[in-house]
Amino acid sequence: MYTPEHIEELTPEQVFVFGSNAAGHHAGGAALLAHQKFGAEWGVGEGLRGQSYAFPTLNKDMEKCSLERMLAAKVDLYATAECNPDKTFLVTKLGLGIAGHTIETMRKVFAGVHPENVVLPREFKEQVTIE
Repeated sequence: MYTPEHIEELTPEQVFVFGSNAAGHHAGGAALLAHQKFGAEWGVGEGLRGQSYAFPTLNKDMEKCSLERMLAAKVDLYATAECNPDKTFLVTKLGLGIAGHTIETMRKVFAGVHPENVVLPREFKEQVTIE
């Protein structure tokens, strides 16, 4: 099972996991969608709000987060998922858009075992050509 390619609606138990900047300025891409439709709060750059989870891929200065920072964010995401077993966390192709991370970097971030209620994009688990 992989995250759907395009998400426009969620069921009540689903959570939209999107790439954010640490300042929580959700002005574009999936972050804007999360803010407009799924409860992401302006000014909150990491964590669960409404049916969204902000995963920092950019820092407050809009520079790429380090691999180490994103690995720490993954630990927090997985801990949140484990504390909310009734929810399904749909991780988008975060980090690949505005943040400008490579698919290889994001595969490193999400490599290994993850909670059963965390769903990853196919591209994070398999070699797939990104269009």
